[in-house]
Amino acid sequence: MRILFALFFAATVPAVAQKVEVPAKMEFADMTLIIREDARREIQKDVDALTASPRHFQIKVDRARTYFPIIEKIFQEEGLYDDFKYLVLQESALIPDAVSTSNAVGFWQFKDFTAIEMGLRVDKDIDERMNIVSSTRAAARYLKKNYQYFNNWLYALQAYQMGAGGVMRAVKDTEPNARRMEITGKTYWYVKKFLAHKIAFEGSVKGSAPTQLVVFENRRRNSLGHLARETGVEEDALRELNKWTRSGNIPDDRAYVVLLPVQPATSALAADNPVEDVRTVARVQPSSPAIFGKVNGVKTIQAVEGDDLRRLVARAGVDYRKFLKWNDLTPQHVVVPGQTYFLAKKRLKGSENFHKLATGESLWIVSQRYGLRLNRLKRYNRLGERLPEAGTMLYLASRKPKEVEVMTPVDNPVEVDAGATFAWAIDPEAVATPPVPTPPITIIPSDKVSDSPVTDSGVEGQAEEPYELSDTVSAAAEITNEELIENPDTVGANTPEIVEKIYALPGNRQHVVQPGETLYGIARMYGLNVMDLISWNDLSLETGIKPGQTISLVRRDTESPDVTASFTGEGFYHEVKVSDTLYSIARKYSVTIKDIMDWNGKKDFTLSVGEKLKILKSP
Repeated sequence: MRILFALFFAATVPAVAQKVEVPAKMEFADMTLIIREDARREIQKDVDALTASPRHFQIKVDRARTYFPIIEKIFQEEGLYDDFKYLVLQESALIPDAVSTSNAVGFWQFKDFTAIEMGLRVDKDIDERMNIVSSTRAAARYLKKNYQYFNNWLYALQAYQMGAGGVMRAVKDTEPNARRMEITGKTYWYVKKFLAHKIAFEGSVKGSAPTQLVVFENRRRNSLGHLARETGVEEDALRELNKWTRSGNIPDDRAYVVLLPVQPATSALAADNPVEDVRTVARVQPSSPAIFGKVNGVKTIQAVEGDDLRRLVARAGVDYRKFLKWNDLTPQHVVVPGQTYFLAKKRLKGSENFHKLATGESLWIVSQRYGLRLNRLKRYNRLGERLPEAGTMLYLASRKPKEVEVMTPVDNPVEVDAGATFAWAIDPEAVATPPVPTPPITIIPSDKVSDSPVTDSGVEGQAEEPYELSDTVSAAAEITNEELIENPDTVGANTPEIVEKIYALPGNRQHVVQPGETLYGIARMYGLNVMDLISWNDLSLETGIKPGQTISLVRRDTESPDVTASFTGEGFYHEVKVSDTLYSIARKYSVTIKDIMDWNGKKDFTLSVGEKLKILKSP
């Protein structure tokens, strides 16, 4: 309750140091208003009354500073002039449960039938007239609706109080498209009172509020009590800010916006490292700068001393729930000063290919450092809930192979000496090929595959005598994509004798989804990874796919040819994978390491995942 007392009742240093004078000319919406002397005297009396008590004036200023950022954002989204925000001070003084003598309720003083007409819910459980977001959006649309009648914002304002019909009866000429109008003693009183509020408060509402508000969009059945426990906010404070839910329960018939207050909070060195739970308390002035940047192409904000989640979200200007999701956080997370947080979804691939895990470093810290989603980082490294040891080389852009020893990046790569005596040549016949723990695979050429789903019993278009991949046949010579025979997710070392039917990629590298097909089934059909299909096609597991949809079977930004695509008529490209080394590539194509380095102008043995190597030899 201390927060709400400061917000609604306590006055700080008076915002008005000298008398505010009514000008002879002022701007409103897209119009210039000339204020005649008789009208100036009337408006000046109202301005003087509004500013007479510094304490009460400051209370309204603090409320305006608290709510105006929300109102301004909604008006911008709705295409309404910012000037209309002063109307809410005139209507309710920004008191959410204000009630007029005519039973108009809430911030914008809607009567029940008008509120329902504008899409607000008004019943015994919910009254959205007291919800600042819902009611402000309704007020903006009501004003725009009035403008459609008159094509004049001043008369649209007047119609807010007396209705469009009342304006039509009272005004003979509504001056459509007017860009300049006179305000006289005969101008409707409601309009002059609005101008008094605009003049009185316009110079004082700039600046930071003693309490900032975070917008939390709730889309499920919930309660203020549960949210209070989840976010660490006092339940009484939540109820004061969210009087629109009369019982404290939030239904799930639509998205409802809940306001959360931002308070000074504790901070810690690491939320997910209880060993280093060193807490410090620091106050941050509301004017703390928002330190923005980018990581992996995604916009970020840096936390400062004293930030808690709500204060950080308020400075970022984003939705609370989305912020938690984008950063893989729970509401209990303790903000770390200096830590970078994301303002949009992190990427499916990190900004680097590998990272060596340091002592005391968490997976969350790594995911934030490289802009990689935490669940994707765990999936790439086959971790589940298991935590890796310090020194582990983490994969950030591809799946860690099963039971494959991978060459890690070399800190000090060896420079090639042309005069050195080194066994560059490799005799493939002299090298014993280790057994590969994969089952027999049937490769079906793409020209034998129809768009119809394939079953073991055979369908139209299936090859009558599919190619068998034997120990003596090179995989690269038999199929157009080397990844057709790599399926580490489904093939284990002790896989029984099962024949997998895998289909070569169609010429257009696309698949048209048939009824009953799933992403997992399509991935298995072509020997691909289901998460790659999701990434290449911007899909999600929740949304899934639909019959008739076209799915790309290769990464769409791939510019170079695939493994067996022709390079000059004498060669082709090889795309480097995480398990590749120069030795394994040379052995694969019966060439020497020196040949590969010469063909590609390489000076050391390092390789990058996705790198295209020229192999100047007929496959």
